[in-house]
Amino acid sequence: MAPLKGQKIVVVGGSSGIGLGVAKAALQNDAEVVIVGRSPDRLKAAETALGGRVKSIAADMTREVDIARLFDEVGAFDHLVSTAGTPPPNYPIGDTDMDFVRGFVDNKLIGAVMLAKHAVRGLKKGGSMIFTSGINKDRPPVPGGSVVSAIAGSFSYFARALAQELAPTRINIVSPGWVDTPMWDELVGEAKSGYFAAMAGRVPAGKVAAPADVAPAYLYLMGNDFMTGETIHIDGGQRLV
Repeated sequence: MAPLKGQKIVVVGGSSGIGLGVAKAALQNDAEVVIVGRSPDRLKAAETALGGRVKSIAADMTREVDIARLFDEVGAFDHLVSTAGTPPPNYPIGDTDMDFVRGFVDNKLIGAVMLAKHAVRGLKKGGSMIFTSGINKDRPPVPGGSVVSAIAGSFSYFARALAQELAPTRINIVSPGWVDTPMWDELVGEAKSGYFAAMAGRVPAGKVAAPADVAPAYLYLMGNDFMTGETIHIDGGQRLV
């Protein structure tokens, strides 16, 4: 296992949720951290929450010019983590809003491709890229889960191909189950506590994860120089129920 001390880690989606948890865990392991998000206000709040120990860069993952500028600013670095995302489409297939779907695909999948395209300029050989998929590929909500399931599932194949193309740089995926992040407040509002209580009663782990529960999976993939092209599931056993 390679230590993270002194290594530069870029966390896209680092202003909240899982990304903020990864940034915090990386700082605790003496890494240098750059957090990236769309909202300057959220980035400033995250900087404060992290004790001012990070650099932040505002960028929109649907705009290639922003992503190119991001990596120009970052320079050489050791690891890229992407947890960026937006609330997924949940329409029954017959009611699908195609504009919404295209926006989701642009943010989640096309955004990941553009990150990889521009990250290779500064990513040190032997470093890593880690992208985030999710439980919906394994346990899609019905109805309405077909699109998000397809996008989440594609990341494992993306990593397997890119791991060969960019070797010895390592490409891996983290697939969380439900995690208590601000996106849930957008999705279900005050109903969140009821949803979480029901899921906690079902999963073997007996709870819904906090960002701190899943952040170690990302650190493991950064530090393990013999892990590439793989998907790590950290879902408390949610795939089993």
